[in-house]
Amino acid sequence: MKLGIRVLVLIFLFFPGYIWAQQAVRGTVTDAATQQPLSYATVVLLGGAQPVGAGSDSAGNFVINGVAPGRYDLQVSMTGYETYIIKELTVSSAREVVLSVALRESAYNLKEVTVRAGVNKEQPINRMATVSARMLSVEEASRYAGGFDDPARLASAFAGVSSNVGSNGIVVRGNAPKSLQWKMEGVEIPNPNHFADLASFGGGGLTALSSQMLANSDFFTGAFPAEYSNALSGVFDIFMRTGNTQKREHTFQLGAIGIDASSEGPFVKGGKSSYLFNYRYSTLALLAPVLPDNAGGVRYQDLSFKLNFPTKKAGTFSLWGIGLQDYSGADVQKDTLLMKYVSDREEQKVNQYMGATGLTHKLLLKNGAYLRTTLAATVSGLDMKTSRLDNTLILLPQNRVENTYTNLVLNSFINKRFGARHTNRTGIILTGLTYNQQIKDALSPGVLTDIVNSSGSSALLAAYSQSSVHLTEKLSANAGVTGQVFTLNGRYTIEPRIGLRYQLSDEQSLGVAYGLHSRLERLNFYFIQLPASGSEFVNKDLDFTKASHVVLSYDRRLSKNVHLKIEPWYQDLFNVAVVAGTPISLINLQSDFFFAERLENTGKGQNYGIDVTLEKYMSHGYYAMFTGSIFSSRYTGGDGIWRDTRFHRSYVFNLLGGKEWQKGRTGANVLGLNARVSYQGGERYTPVNYAASATAGDVVYNDANTFGSQFSPAFVVHLTASYKINRKAVAHTIALKVINATMYPEFEGFKYNYLTGSIDETRQALIVPNISYKIEF
Repeated sequence: MKLGIRVLVLIFLFFPGYIWAQQAVRGTVTDAATQQPLSYATVVLLGGAQPVGAGSDSAGNFVINGVAPGRYDLQVSMTGYETYIIKELTVSSAREVVLSVALRESAYNLKEVTVRAGVNKEQPINRMATVSARMLSVEEASRYAGGFDDPARLASAFAGVSSNVGSNGIVVRGNAPKSLQWKMEGVEIPNPNHFADLASFGGGGLTALSSQMLANSDFFTGAFPAEYSNALSGVFDIFMRTGNTQKREHTFQLGAIGIDASSEGPFVKGGKSSYLFNYRYSTLALLAPVLPDNAGGVRYQDLSFKLNFPTKKAGTFSLWGIGLQDYSGADVQKDTLLMKYVSDREEQKVNQYMGATGLTHKLLLKNGAYLRTTLAATVSGLDMKTSRLDNTLILLPQNRVENTYTNLVLNSFINKRFGARHTNRTGIILTGLTYNQQIKDALSPGVLTDIVNSSGSSALLAAYSQSSVHLTEKLSANAGVTGQVFTLNGRYTIEPRIGLRYQLSDEQSLGVAYGLHSRLERLNFYFIQLPASGSEFVNKDLDFTKASHVVLSYDRRLSKNVHLKIEPWYQDLFNVAVVAGTPISLINLQSDFFFAERLENTGKGQNYGIDVTLEKYMSHGYYAMFTGSIFSSRYTGGDGIWRDTRFHRSYVFNLLGGKEWQKGRTGANVLGLNARVSYQGGERYTPVNYAASATAGDVVYNDANTFGSQFSPAFVVHLTASYKINRKAVAHTIALKVINATMYPEFEGFKYNYLTGSIDETRQALIVPNISYKIEF
């Protein structure tokens, strides 16, 4: 057995890889505003021995055949349009590269020679975003250390974002993860993470969307365009790619955390319709020795798909979907002499599921317009049962959560270009909300009392209009307004958004943006019932939590492959839900299903800071990126006193880098090493009142100093090593990915130790290694 493993390793490390096939790079070129195909565009592949190119045909399609495996830049240009450059394009022997390139029409054709070329990594896909937007590429999701093929974990490396090892909850500019909106194919979806909301509302273990499915997507951290409503801190706007229409391609991956299989291709050879799907199943049993207690029994699986059906005259239809199912739990400590904490006396079983599916239709209209409509249904559910041993070692019910949420969503907009200088997008988002919620907690031993017990339906209705206008050759504006109403209580909000960008030169620009943003609280909070209130829903009249965002931006291309962005920002939060007369504010809420308090919208918050990104794109076999954020995050609770929030880490710094070496007789194989170093301020916490805790036999906090203390800074390193062999029509990759290689012990909380009568500060040094083998064919 050992000999066989050694032979396998030697094959992967030293196989010359001289039998490899050249591959095709194909795609479609369209007008960014109208989505109409562009013919006669010039497409040039740069980075090989010599540039090779092609032109787009009458349908906007292009193909470059005979491309050797490696990394390239792709440049697309056309008279009357801004040149567009796609950086870090990866070509392997097993898969064709299929691209969609949208060119923006030059507003000043007479001086088009001076128009700076757009680089895809510098610009979001949504061109109506002025500031605080980052395009997340498919290639980055699979390459960056610490990403673990998870877009949410990858986003934690971006400026303005902080996170933890144990959860992929995204803290954007000092805001709780629950303030972030997840969108898929233009529709808001429930939290798409495995083990969602257990450790952090808005976070989880890893997302259900594999990087195999991911198309280039946008990540917003402030002052986002008017089409994004019901989002307070940021938006993760995710899109699935379309399957290859020319050939069938497959991927299978086997790793320490499970299996991953995907397939794509045309339904009928020679047809234009295509399919794409991915399935993952995971059990952490193999990693049990390095994971927390009870984690070895964790299981999860997910499925995602996209079916694409272009027609000649009726437009393009896409049927897409994503779903996940999770199981986790904990057992009672069998040895009574080792029952130190309350959690040792508890048994817990958790089943979760989430799904979203939709039908999207895009129809090209005359006169520079197109209509995009999506009808989607989403569902999420949680069944969590917890029991606890009493003093006689009898297992009694402690709490119960049975929640099911089903939404029906209609999202439709028309995008119209009024000449080269003005484009408008106007749309509606109608969301029907159906809920069945049961949350019970034991206020006395073994007797469960309703906190939430409601079922019914409501709606969130939104409409918006936004325009992008070139005011002069150097000055452009993005402006719009969005409005939404929550029919449960009649609360509504109207929110202006505006951004200006001034092009100082071909290499640098200034931007400024303002936006008013808002978000509903979790639905269960609207239906809290208190013992003294009987059947009354004490929080049914809760308003939207709101925030005004102001962002400045300085953007500079220092060289062909080096880019700098600096963004000072300020956020003023108001209408925040708080508990009167206390420091409690939902602005700090991390995860508490059994929260049961009367709320009022009198709280405030104030976040401000500066984000810096300095990035060197992949060239000469290496890349590097530095992101840094210095910020403050403060709030007032129901007592009106200003304090630091839970998420006020003060600073976050990330350094990412990687190097690739071409191996094999022809250089077709690739050895890659990637690392990410993260250094951020320690977590905020409320100090313990030790005297009161000793008297109570439980943890009692000093609420007067809520989040007034801070742990030492956190230093975390993530590593990735991979070796890829490109052979004829097939590629093999063996990889090792390690999260938290430095074994930083993350704070879990304070617990009362029944054996010693003391308060323990509990930490977990969670390290997640995953060795995997992937074959593409």
